[in-house]
Amino acid sequence: MDVISIGEMLIDFTPGKEPHSYIRNPGGAPANAVIAMARNGLSTGFIGRLGDDDFGRFLKETLEADRVKVLCPELMKEAITTMAFVTLYENGERSFTFARKPGADMLLSEEDVKEEDIRSCRLVHAGSVNMTKEPARGADTKALRLAHEMGKLVSFDVNFRDTLWESEADCKAVVDEILDYVDFLKISEEELYFVGGEENIPAFMKEHGISVVIETLGADGARYFYDGKSGMIPGHKVKAVDATGAGDAFWGGFLSKILLSGVEKKEELTEEIVREALRYGNASGGLCVQKMGGIPALPTREEIEAFLESTSR
Repeated sequence: MDVISIGEMLIDFTPGKEPHSYIRNPGGAPANAVIAMARNGLSTGFIGRLGDDDFGRFLKETLEADRVKVLCPELMKEAITTMAFVTLYENGERSFTFARKPGADMLLSEEDVKEEDIRSCRLVHAGSVNMTKEPARGADTKALRLAHEMGKLVSFDVNFRDTLWESEADCKAVVDEILDYVDFLKISEEELYFVGGEENIPAFMKEHGISVVIETLGADGARYFYDGKSGMIPGHKVKAVDATGAGDAFWGGFLSKILLSGVEKKEELTEEIVREALRYGNASGGLCVQKMGGIPALPTREEIEAFLESTSR
């Protein structure tokens, strides 16, 4: 396989057209990202325990329809699900209220992470939602450590907003444990304090051996940090205010382009490849927003390439 993504399930309840109505968008960052990569033509797998309910069955069917190999195939009666209730304000700001279904004991465990699966892929991706509680924290750490030791590429999406941490300090301590394994790190403007501010990113990268840091800037685009340099790729102006899964579409597109460029090891990266991957990821995220989000809005390679062609005219 090209990619294995590891994570738990998230349901975004995003505002509907009617007041106080919500649209359910089952997925979750690692699942959305791996579906986005599958739609770019990559061979993909997903390690995640899915519930034996309408959400879990929907996600399993969607993964399989996109030819994503589900590496925890058994549906669990009480698999844990994080629910995010999203409120959008007129100025474009949004707030989240989180809840969890019962079944914390059904989280991923280290036994779910098979060495042969990690050995079979080129890149392992994970996100911070899955690291809130044991034993999932151990499962994530094992997957990223094994990938790093085997010389695979490792991606990590830091998203403190979408997690149920005891405190920011607790969150930082957990993520600190895996940073030495990471090659591609994604953060947002709101999470810059985690690395000591934008000016500290080069030193932070050198300390942990991170090859690329991408700082997402919302509709304004994204900034990359690579080989002591930084640059910005502007975003695509789209009509929708916000969309569930847009960040995952962005990161899935970015990682897809890295792998489609033939990169097997981080030593093969160049600034040109990083910039082109960021441009591709921005287009993927912009398309997802334009299509109002959710798994159906995660674009295909053909859609991204056509979008880039149309916006370059």
